[in-house]
Amino acid sequence: MDALSEESMFAWFGERIKRQDATSVFLIAPIAAFELVFFVVPFLILVRMSFNTQPESGFYESGWTLAAYGDILGSNLYHQIILFSFKLGVIATVVGVSLALFYAYAAYRAEGLTKSILLFSVILPLLTTLVVKTYAWRPLLAPNGVLNNVLLSLGLIGERVQFAPSLFGTVVGQVYIVFPYAVLSIYSVLSTLDWDVVEAARDLGASRPRSFFEVVLPEVLPGVAVATVVSFAWSVGAYAAPSQLGTGEQTTFAMEIGNLMLTNFNWPVGAAFSILMLAAMLAATLAVIRLLTGSIGGVQDV
Repeated sequence: MDALSEESMFAWFGERIKRQDATSVFLIAPIAAFELVFFVVPFLILVRMSFNTQPESGFYESGWTLAAYGDILGSNLYHQIILFSFKLGVIATVVGVSLALFYAYAAYRAEGLTKSILLFSVILPLLTTLVVKTYAWRPLLAPNGVLNNVLLSLGLIGERVQFAPSLFGTVVGQVYIVFPYAVLSIYSVLSTLDWDVVEAARDLGASRPRSFFEVVLPEVLPGVAVATVVSFAWSVGAYAAPSQLGTGEQTTFAMEIGNLMLTNFNWPVGAAFSILMLAAMLAATLAVIRLLTGSIGGVQDV
């Protein structure tokens, strides 16, 4: 009787596992189908497009050639575009994540209305379209804009400065774009921090800066890692900020791909450029994650 009971129990448990697996598959199926139709299939089409040839007239001719990849790898212009794209990614990520870390910490330590205002100020830009909120910086940073007028009235500058279009304007616009995502990534981890640990460090003689860098910062490294990856990936492929606030020298690979596809109708080279930059960004992102998990430590769960 006991043996039969044990067999029945295991049989019932096995059925429950099978039902759970079936339920999991049923729940994942719509997401998997969406990813397959809207991401995997278009990506495979893009890969196939990169091996086509560019005729004298028309978009492309079906074929199998590496000519598009050769054009990109052998062009100094494309090398400069790639270099600037990663340069913008590094600058915007360092500035954006650094500011976001202290802003998220301030929001975490704030209480009541102040906390609500700080968090709402971060969420508010997300309610506006990307192009509109980027274009709004033009009247602020232009030579005849608000920033120049304020600095002139305060006597901080002797003549008007062209903050935009320029590299400065591009960086400001891109930091403004990635800043809310960086803040929310870091704040989500900070909200789980036990403040008693920080108080204990201060009771043992740690100053406020030391308690922040030695207690708070190691705890929020997972959020910093996520903020870094998101900011870097978005900034390397930036389009809105450099196109609205930059000059011809501030051309990213996303802008060049748009030009190749929509203006020159050189789809094979545009597709090949996309594939190469996707691979380069993936390698750089993995290197950043490796740096944060290996050299710094504490973010193995990212």
